[in-house]
Amino acid sequence: MNRITDIRTICLSRLHEIERQWASANFRTIKADCAIVVIETEDGTRGIGEACAYGAANVIADWVDWYGKSLVGRQVDDFLSWPHTNDHNWGHDTAVAGIDCALWDLHGKIENKRVSELLSDTPVDRVRMYASGGVNYDWRNNPESLIEEVLGYQKDGFTASKVRIGTEWSWDGVTPDRFLGLMRDLRSAVGQEMELMVDGNQRLTVDEAQFIARGLSDLDFTWFEEPIPQDDIDGYVQINSSVEIAITGGEQFTTLERFRPYIERRAYDIVQPDCGIAGLSESFRIAEYAYDYGIDTCPHSWHNGLMGMAHAHFVAALKNPRVVELCMPQGPLQSAIIAGGLPITDGSLQLPEQPGFGVEIPDDLEDQFPYIEGNYAIAMDRPPLHQPGR
Repeated sequence: MNRITDIRTICLSRLHEIERQWASANFRTIKADCAIVVIETEDGTRGIGEACAYGAANVIADWVDWYGKSLVGRQVDDFLSWPHTNDHNWGHDTAVAGIDCALWDLHGKIENKRVSELLSDTPVDRVRMYASGGVNYDWRNNPESLIEEVLGYQKDGFTASKVRIGTEWSWDGVTPDRFLGLMRDLRSAVGQEMELMVDGNQRLTVDEAQFIARGLSDLDFTWFEEPIPQDDIDGYVQINSSVEIAITGGEQFTTLERFRPYIERRAYDIVQPDCGIAGLSESFRIAEYAYDYGIDTCPHSWHNGLMGMAHAHFVAALKNPRVVELCMPQGPLQSAIIAGGLPITDGSLQLPEQPGFGVEIPDDLEDQFPYIEGNYAIAMDRPPLHQPGR
């Protein structure tokens, strides 16, 4: 019998060292959080799934406890009882995402199949990872450090990397021209062998995004992610129809219904659902629907190693598997939550042969990384220099 007997959440944190405190626009992170949903059955089988924590691990735990009342006593393969995201409450949906991933891991272990094999009859065994970083450089203090960072990823065997657009531009008079100058230097440093992407973090105007997109196309960048606010679907349609580089987005959307108009109106060339936010079940639905419109899926994965593994199984099962994001500045929490770490060599991850996600978590995680209450980031401010961009 495979009835669920227990469901709980392991909440973890780790304070970042100064050098790991990544920044975006006008905030700086001070810690990494992690929320792992654990579901057990009466025969002792255990499924694990990571939810997107970002300072809300305790909120996730509350929702997991709430859902536990209806899940305990049910069969794992009672799919109608699996909860669904609703796109109305962030804490609810991320909790559901963690539960969903844990149920897939549990289902795979019961069926003695890898999750990728449950999703597809012809999954690949190995997926390419891309080094996702570019959040440690400061426009006022040696922005060229970004180039050294990406060169380090290339030296470590990664064949693709994604960077961001740096600290608040208004502080230092940064212009689209100056940003493209740095991207030009980056491309020159790494050569044509490395695939490059940019995340705009929803910070630009439509005109700025179009200008930068054309420049990135000339530099042979692969995609330009979320250049403008996510709700501006008309702006995305306008940008995507006028540039050659792929425009991507949707990392915070938690349902197919939310993605649907962006897919049908071709606002994106690539959709980026996140299994830690939307869940594996809903993310796969989104990917299948997008594929029917000729749109690929490359999931967002700014989390820890367990979610990285879930996304590897997800991508391995897609009709056109491309790449999986690996959050580089996350620190030891990234790999330490998986016993033995992530099996990455030469920039690619080999899916484990074991069933489910193929990994387990150490028993002493809560001793290693006790949860720290509070937000994961603090606001930054500085007087502007009003220097012209180069």
